[in-house]
Amino acid sequence: MNNLIEAVNLECDPAELVQADRVHTSLYTDAQLFDVEMEKIFYSTWVWVAHVSEIPDAGSYKSTYIGKQPVIVVRDRKKAVHVLLNRCRHRGATVCEHKKGKTNSFVCPYHGWGYALDGSLRGIPHPDSYGDCLDKSELPLVSLRVEEYAGMLFATFKDDIEPLVDFLGPAKKWMDLFMKQGAGYGIKVPGEHRFRFPGNWKIQLENTTDAYHFPLVHKSFLHSVDQQTMDMLDFVDGSGYVEDLGNGHSVMVMIPDLIDLEANLEAPIPARFETLAQALRDEGIEERQVRRIVRAVGGSGFNLNLFPNVACSMAFFRVLQPISVNETEIHHAVITMDGGPAVANRYRLRLHEHFQGPMGFGTPDDSEAWERVQKGASAGEDLWIMLNRGLPGEKPSEDGRVSDVSAETGMRAAYQQWKKMMSA
Repeated sequence: MNNLIEAVNLECDPAELVQADRVHTSLYTDAQLFDVEMEKIFYSTWVWVAHVSEIPDAGSYKSTYIGKQPVIVVRDRKKAVHVLLNRCRHRGATVCEHKKGKTNSFVCPYHGWGYALDGSLRGIPHPDSYGDCLDKSELPLVSLRVEEYAGMLFATFKDDIEPLVDFLGPAKKWMDLFMKQGAGYGIKVPGEHRFRFPGNWKIQLENTTDAYHFPLVHKSFLHSVDQQTMDMLDFVDGSGYVEDLGNGHSVMVMIPDLIDLEANLEAPIPARFETLAQALRDEGIEERQVRRIVRAVGGSGFNLNLFPNVACSMAFFRVLQPISVNETEIHHAVITMDGGPAVANRYRLRLHEHFQGPMGFGTPDDSEAWERVQKGASAGEDLWIMLNRGLPGEKPSEDGRVSDVSAETGMRAAYQQWKKMMSA
């Protein structure tokens, strides 16, 4: 559906706002730029909308947004997935207000127009008054193009865009590695928590590929864990790296030993997981599978940023939803093992709460930093945001460009994609 109208004419050239080692402060503060970002980025590329486990059965649905447009992700009776604009074709009211659920149809609460799970218009109250001037086949809910990779569902407004697998490129192998957190079971998203912060969406996009801040911002978290965990998370001076994967995607490898969760299963089980390992043995699970589960519960050793709106971040999905130029909503979706041992999934939930939860030690500190960045962006509007860390050591790699773990390579990758799309 390539019928979006470009309604904003920029007074500046976006290409001038992104340089090799910096971006202009107006990328955080210019409301006009934000409006163009919706058109040229969020409505012009593949955007993550759901994980397949969120819509497991026929009739299962999830409501979300692509940019500022509300959509419904739903599985029809034949198990096909649809992404539908959440807008009645009669007078524009939303036909679904619940975050998720299960239904047989969507019915507009204003005038009762009813739609099937595939979006087709099925019922209209009192149709006689329309005579022959209404053809139901011409007024379905608008359906977007949707494709899946590794259980992750992406949608786009563009019919002529490249296939999803081409857009993801080298990021696919990292998605495959991330999904090993199922330990042989399926990956499941049992829930998420949402919050907003007063800042631009790109501030959060940067954060998921920013290791430089970790020892300072997350000092309280590091003091809340055992010494073995603290040593593992002291990765800024370690052997990790950041790699540009093309199309704005990047990976930040913080703990190289945990890239492949099914490798090196003979390694000693960390002390913090000994109780879990014994509980699994007590359930009769054989030792190799115990070790697979324990490693999966601890999460992967990397953050994978998928431009523009989702990160596979160690042990959860972090989704950003732009609200306005200076407000962003974040969804933190925890990952568990679908059908896996309940005790292991409880461990995963407690670990998620410890860092990402609203009362955790990590996310609240991150949010404070993001808010301060937005506030500071109002001072000295002619200044630039510096992104030159790690640039001297950056070098070509098989998939793009790579530098040390605290380099700003991933941010530079995202902003080069921003520049490309905004200049198109």
